[in-house]
Formats: sequence, C-alpha cells, structure tokens
Amino acid sequence: MTHDLIRGVLKNNHGSISKAITLIENYQNPSEPFFNEIHNKGKDAVRIGITGPPGAGKSTLTNSLIKFCLHDKKDVGVIAVDPTSPFTGGAILGDRVRMNKYAGDQRVFLRSLGNNGNLGGLSNKVQEIGDVIAASGKDYIFFETVGVGQAEHDIINVADISIVVLVPESGDE
Repeated sequence: MTHDLIRGVLKNNHGSISKAITLIENYQNPSEPFFNEIHNKGKDAVRIGITGPPGAGKSTLTNSLIKFCLHDKKDVGVIAVDPTSPFTGGAILGDRVRMNKYAGDQRVFLRSLGNNGNLGGLSNKVQEIGDVIAASGKDYIFFETVGVGQAEHDIINVADISIVVLVPESGDE
C-alpha cells in the first residue's frame, strides 16, 4: 500500500494526495519509507504563508495568487486552515468553497484543515501535509491560516515567505 500511495502522490494523483493527508490528519501516519521518499521529492516547492485577522482578505488574496501562478504555468497547492467544527472535527468554513472555480484542475490542489484548537493559526500537522503536496510536483504551496491576531505566528516556521494581510485602520500607522 505504501508504494502505491507514494507513486500516486508523485504522479499528482489528487486521490492519493488526499488519502495521504487524511492519514496524517488522523494520526495514522504512513510508514517511514513514505516520508523518506516524499521528503526527497518535495524540496523545490516555494511555501508561502498568508495570515491576518478574520475578514482581512486572505482567501481573496490566495485566490488571486492561484490565478497568477496558473497564468505563469505553475502548479499550486493550497492548505486553508479554518477553526475546527465541534460537530464533525473538520474545517468549519471550508475555504475551498471560495476557490471552487479550480475544482477539477489538476494544476491546483486545495485542502481545508481544521486547526484542532491550536492557537498558532495552523494545524499541528501542516508541515507534513505541505511535504506531501510539494512531492506531488506543485511549484507553490500557499498556507492560509485561520484568522489570527498579533500573537499567532506559527506560519513563519512553515513558510519560506510570509504575507500578513491587514484591514485598514487596524493599528499603528
């Protein structure tokens, strides 16, 4: 099973990518050979974090960046982190709905994650999930954090570049 899952991820099979992410999310991590192979193949992706308060325009910016990347003939992965639903344990808002024009486009992989109560704006498994998406051949991976304030800055530990989106009049000049 591990070999088939690796092969599927490396061939950008969105079903295999989703399955690997679900295993990671549910703490049923694939085997060590899986992660060794994934890490070796996913080093070239640029990881960009997008963070800021709720309603600042993170999803709108992410959507525009996807369009820009596709126009530049680049493949994109998006991990959109939302609050965790107390009923389902999944992402409460599901930002993928806002980006549905890319559904079915093999150049774009979108995944919503619940933050599982983590206060840093991300899910604690987001690094491993980013590695899976990177191994699928995506050129850029966008990590969109749950709406955060001034103390949530875990994104700087995950992303190569961090973008902070603010609303007008949200603080100092």
